[in-house]
Amino acid sequence: MADLLTDSEIEDKLADLDGWSRDGDAIVRERELEDFRAALAWVNEVGAEAEAANHHPDILIHGWNRVRLSVANHSAGGLTQADFDLAASIDALPGG
Repeated sequence: MADLLTDSEIEDKLADLDGWSRDGDAIVRERELEDFRAALAWVNEVGAEAEAANHHPDILIHGWNRVRLSVANHSAGGLTQADFDLAASIDALPGG
C-alpha cells in the first residue's frame, strides 16, 4: 500500500500544480474548454494518461464545456504521491 502524505506535504505539492485544490481526501481541478467536442477530446486524453498510470480519476463533464477531475487513492484511504504524479501528467497534456 502507498504511503499517505501529510497535510503539510499535500499543501507543498499543491503549490507546484496549477489549478488543483484539495477537497477532503482528493485533489480536484476544474477546466473550461472551447466547446463540448473539446471537452470530450480532453477527457479522452486524460483517460489515456490515467490508463498508462493505472490510476483513474473521477471525471465529470458538466455544462457544455466544463470538466471536473477528482484524483484520490481510495485503496490507500487518502492522498499519495501517485495522485500528484497523475495530476502533473494531466497538466503536461496539450491544453493541460
